[in-house]
Amino acid sequence: MSDIPKDLKYTQDHEWARQQGNLVVVGVTAHAQEALGDVVYVELPKVGTTLTAGKQFGVIESTKAVSELFAPISGKVVKVNDTLTGKPDTVNADPYGAGWIIEVELSDPKQLDGLLSPDAYADQLKNA
Repeated sequence: MSDIPKDLKYTQDHEWARQQGNLVVVGVTAHAQEALGDVVYVELPKVGTTLTAGKQFGVIESTKAVSELFAPISGKVVKVNDTLTGKPDTVNADPYGAGWIIEVELSDPKQLDGLLSPDAYADQLKNA
């Protein structure tokens, strides 16, 4: 099974969220990038875009499939990972590090409590 970092929260759609003060860094899990295969394109939202938890904010495309990206929390996009425009395969190489997708300013920190813990996410993968 994929490595599941203990300092993150997860969605059932295989996005991860790392809280850093009032900001949350968002990416896709190792499980997601493994299932997708070689990532060839990531559609990024514009800085300033307001996200709603559970709603689509972008697209990730691989040699196998096109998948929607869903916001784990609501807030405003304050930064996007421009590296992914030229090197989308960074998501494959380092999904929890250099392959991050967006940084969001939290509108409601309590939303993080509604995300899956690392153990709950691991259970979801086992039962899938």
